[in-house]
Formats: sequence, C-alpha cells, structure tokens
Amino acid sequence: MHRREIVRRAIEFRAPPRLPFWQHWNHKRREFPDDVYNLWELDRAQAGWFFDNAMPDDWGCGWSATDLKNMGQVTACPLADWSALNAYRPPDPRNPFYYQRLGPLLDEADDRYVCLTAHSLLFSRLHKLRGFAESLEDFYLEPQNVHRVLDMIVDFKIRQVEELHRRFGDRIDALFVADDWGTQEGTFAGLNILRDFFVPRYKIIFDAIHACGWHVILHSCGRINLFVPTLIELGVDVLNMQQSRSYGLVEFGEQFRGQVCFLATVDIQSTLPRGVEEEIREEARLLVRHWGTPTGGLIAFDYGAWEALGVRPEVPQIMFDEFARLQRYWQEGTT
Repeated sequence: MHRREIVRRAIEFRAPPRLPFWQHWNHKRREFPDDVYNLWELDRAQAGWFFDNAMPDDWGCGWSATDLKNMGQVTACPLADWSALNAYRPPDPRNPFYYQRLGPLLDEADDRYVCLTAHSLLFSRLHKLRGFAESLEDFYLEPQNVHRVLDMIVDFKIRQVEELHRRFGDRIDALFVADDWGTQEGTFAGLNILRDFFVPRYKIIFDAIHACGWHVILHSCGRINLFVPTLIELGVDVLNMQQSRSYGLVEFGEQFRGQVCFLATVDIQSTLPRGVEEEIREEARLLVRHWGTPTGGLIAFDYGAWEALGVRPEVPQIMFDEFARLQRYWQEGTT
C-alpha cells in the first residue's frame, strides 16, 4: 500500500495497516517509516523567511530574533495604531512568487502524503498584525475593527486555497494551519470569543479546503480542551497535539479519540526535554493505546526543532523506536 494511502486511511478512520509516521530527520535511513512530505513554501516571504529575521515580512510585520534557534517573534505590528487600517493592504495571495518553487518540490514527494504548511491562520495572523495583548482587548473594545481584519485574512486564505488548487489540484493532500489558543491551564479566550469572531470564519476556510479534496490539519498549542469539540464540529480532520501531558493524556484521549485524528508526539515541554528513556517509551505507549483506535486516528509526529527545546539529539530516536515497535498495535494487539 502506498504511504499516501496509509496516512489517508488513518485520518479517515479506514483501518490503515500500521501507524503512519510524520518525521523530519530520518528520511535517508529507513529505520522508521517516512510517510508525509511536508512543505513550508507558503511561509516563504519576499523579504526572507520569518525564521531569518525578515524586517518587515510580506504582511508588514517586523521580526526580531529570540534566543531560540528556530524562529523569531513579531516586535513591530503594522496595525499597532488602528488609524493605519484604512490604508492597510495584505499581500497578494495570487503572487506567483509564493508558488514558483512548489512544482519541482512536489515532484520529490514520491508516494508520500503531501501536506503544505502555512502557519498563521486567523488569531495568529491577527495578533501579529495588531499585537497580542491588544488583540485580546480589542475583542471587547474594538470588535468592528477586529471583524474587518479577520475578514481581510479570510479573503486572503480563500484566494490562496483557490490558487493552490488551480495550480496543483490533487497533487496536494492537506493544508497544515496554526492558531495557538492555549496556555498551560486553558485557552486565552472563552467560547464566546471563539463563537463570535472565529467559528463562522473557520467554517468558510475549512469548507474551502475540503472542497479541494484536501484535509484540514490544525496546530494549536496549550491546553485547548475547551475548544476541541467546536473544532471537531467545524471539520478539522487532524489536530496536531504536542503537549500531551497538558491535556490530561489518558482522559483527553478517552474523550476525543475516534472523533478526530491526532498528529501527536510525546510531550515536547516535559517528557522529551527530561530525556528519561522509560518515561518516553511509556508515554508513546499511552498515546497509541488511548488516542488511537482499531480503525486509525493517530499519526506519530516529529516536532523537528529539538535543539530549540533543549532535547538531546538521541531522544527523538527513542520516541520513534517505541512508536515503530507499536506501529501494528491495533492489528496485532502487541504491547
């Protein structure tokens, strides 16, 4: 069976023959499966990659480097003053620059599942344009301006999806998007904010992606348990979960498994940085048992930028070794 089909079956709960693997670091050595071809071309900016301290990026956001090695942060927001809104224009989603390298790269996918990543979706793009604290205040103080900006972002995303489909069609299997909504204890905002500002707009974007025949893969950091039922209702196919201990690993899995596919890793903030082998293996076992099902619903995920998290180079291999040992857990009942 082609690797692409294995991943699709896991996402759609159609009984894949084994656990699929999404990894970044072991493509040449085939110790572990390598099932997903992930491209970040949609985050490429004419001013430079946002990892490279682009100043400003194509949205007009100024970036500064942090002490982490994998990215910076926005420190200059083009809509810091609302008086700039009337004259503000987002980048052109049909600009050939964003797509010119995709064709040759897609040729390298072989039989893997193809996912394009475009990190900032709605909330993440909003606070990069306006400022984080300011955005949270604006839900109450400047709701009309927030609606205007969010509609602008939705228009960009819809036209980006249309352009991708026009150019590449079924060579793509999924779009990976990101809105970080959580702290360690809960979400930044309540369900009322999600409902009033984001639910209808997420639905528009997710429906457009699905209309292309692609899956919606959503990343959201933090304890977002409160939002998960709504995200599932909106049509998210895969949730990228990286802080499994923050959610209440067993309870979270028992509540939501079978309703959405999880793209999951051993906890990147606690278990992996500690680097204790048996802890890592035990957590991988818990994820397989409590987040997967006999018909699918789990993909083993590699965060990739381990140095930025203080994770020793050999530690991800321990995690993947355990996932590989359990890759036919539901078919064979092995532990």
